[in-house]
Amino acid sequence: MTSETPPDLLFHDVEVDGVRTDVVVQHGHVVAVEPGLVAGSAQATVVDGAGGALIPGLHDHHLHLLATAAALTSLDLSAAGAAWSTQVRQAVPDASGWVRAVGHHDPGLDGLDRWMLDRVRDDVPVRVQHRGGALWSLNSKAVNLLPPPGTHGEHDGVERDDNGTRTGRVWRRDDLIRQAGGSALPDLSLLQERLRSLGITGVTDASPDLDPTAVAHLSMSLSTGSSRLRLLLLSSEIPPGFDRAGVGPRKIVLHDHEMPDPEAVRDAIAASHEAGRAVALHSVSRTSLVLALWALASAGSMAGDRIEHGSVVPPELADWIADLGVRVVTQPSLVRDRGDDYLDTVDPHDRDHLYPYSRLLAKGVKVAPSSDAPYGDLDPWAAMRAGRDRLSSRGRRVGADEGISVQLMLRGFLSRLEDPGGAPRGIAVGAPADLCLLRAPLDKALAECSADIVRATWVGGR
Repeated sequence: MTSETPPDLLFHDVEVDGVRTDVVVQHGHVVAVEPGLVAGSAQATVVDGAGGALIPGLHDHHLHLLATAAALTSLDLSAAGAAWSTQVRQAVPDASGWVRAVGHHDPGLDGLDRWMLDRVRDDVPVRVQHRGGALWSLNSKAVNLLPPPGTHGEHDGVERDDNGTRTGRVWRRDDLIRQAGGSALPDLSLLQERLRSLGITGVTDASPDLDPTAVAHLSMSLSTGSSRLRLLLLSSEIPPGFDRAGVGPRKIVLHDHEMPDPEAVRDAIAASHEAGRAVALHSVSRTSLVLALWALASAGSMAGDRIEHGSVVPPELADWIADLGVRVVTQPSLVRDRGDDYLDTVDPHDRDHLYPYSRLLAKGVKVAPSSDAPYGDLDPWAAMRAGRDRLSSRGRRVGADEGISVQLMLRGFLSRLEDPGGAPRGIAVGAPADLCLLRAPLDKALAECSADIVRATWVGGR
């Protein structure tokens, strides 16, 4: 955050911990919580809460800021189905001259590559992202703009056929596509405004491969302006001397399409721990979770180590997570948004173990909710409803895990960025003024459980 002095604030008649009271904020921190307070200066801004709850701002513990901002201006194929090709064919290229499409998922089409895309459109560069976020498919015009094979910047992630020809399928290499001119770093202002409107005041960017330019762009964008946010980074590489945002665990991705060597994962964990940094292990399958837990057990777990997603967690692996003292950052909204696909496609022996939450809490595991935006719904209130109901979009029950109350899930959204799933933050003297004012008392707000209940947010009193 910048050194600008935030305004003094007096929140009059707000509900805090079930009691109607007043709250004074000075220099970006709460300085008093009691009824009958008056503003500390003539310049103080008075906010009449009208009995609405004042709570700490919510934290999204896993999302991808650059991808989410870019998705706001991309062609959305998530509901297109087999008609995706028509939409791509008719799309107007963006300012870079490319067609950028996201959310592709056509069950009838396997292995979308450059030649398939060329038949759809070959007049401009086209990039289509699978809804899971890891895979881009490029047409030939786009492939030919990538750095030549063997030049700086190309290594794992660019798929080739048996003849060594690039197939157009690129795994987790947004940096290469940016070099090709497929996108500049997006403006984050609209996304920041959207996050603040949802009651969110802090975010954890879970992208593992941010370069120094992207790190600087994120930190500068989020630490200035009226829609600033608290930021924690999981990127593998952080520039020396970086101090504009928090640095969290080091993200390590376990690719299911190309599972890494277990000993290499163990060594990477050990090296990160030796440098004083915990790890965040991406796991979306039973196999990758076994690998992650074996590697953590072999290297020795560290406070702050976490599993990202925990898409499939059978009871015996939940016990192992608990024994290691590892936390889980998961995405309840995916139960609703992709539940039908999961039930139709996952191995039968995994169907009862999809995205558990209450089961992990019962074993003493710290669990925190998140969005995984843009690959999941950005709205935390929708995530709370999905975690409570455990129903797919077609009304089918997903997994054997019991639903979790919105009150418990809110506690996860209120946990600190540095301690996902830990104790919830509160409105107390000395606390940073990262605040969310609701339009109603908390019980009524949680019964409604809609983003419409959010009235305004403040970060550091701004």
